[in-house]
Amino acid sequence: MSSFGKIALLIDGSNLYATSKALGFDIDYRRLLSEFQSRGTLLRALYYTTVEDQEFSSIRPLIDWLDYNGYTVVTKLTKEFVDASTGRRKVRGSMDVDLAVSAMELAEHVDQIVLFSGDGNFRSLVESLQRRGVRVTVLSTLSTQPPMIADDLRRQADVFIDLAELKPRVGRNPVDLPASREVRQPPQFLARGTIKRDDRVE
Repeated sequence: MSSFGKIALLIDGSNLYATSKALGFDIDYRRLLSEFQSRGTLLRALYYTTVEDQEFSSIRPLIDWLDYNGYTVVTKLTKEFVDASTGRRKVRGSMDVDLAVSAMELAEHVDQIVLFSGDGNFRSLVESLQRRGVRVTVLSTLSTQPPMIADDLRRQADVFIDLAELKPRVGRNPVDLPASREVRQPPQFLARGTIKRDDRVE
């Protein structure tokens, strides 16, 4: 497989989860790392998600596993509010700004950013990264009805990868242990800290 230089993965967690579920499979995050390590020098893999409660979140096992196995996890507590028109309790949370800030900070240190999201709000971010000389690959799917990716985001990307095509390489084998049982494995990839132009993380 051809190399694309220094790569950073930016994963919109809730969007990737919804996309894989719509396609009928679970992501194997260990295989996902390996897939993109084979494409270049993987400097960072950042996973963004909101949580309702830091200690008792239902996705805590996944967050812990990712944090111990090569991903930098960025979380934010959701905000609860009451809808004035209906009186119903609602929960709101978005990591879009956090992801965009990280992308701009990484732009001068990488050759390619892989954005795992179909959210059309990221089109202007992709355009801005491209103006800085960064190649942007967007990963989502057109294989669902309706598609999980906004058309303007897909058109703006340098490369679009349909997650359905990656299923054989990044899908979780149903007989594998769940992530929650793998939490205690030591870190294997991606040292944290200040990124320098010559950083290499094998």
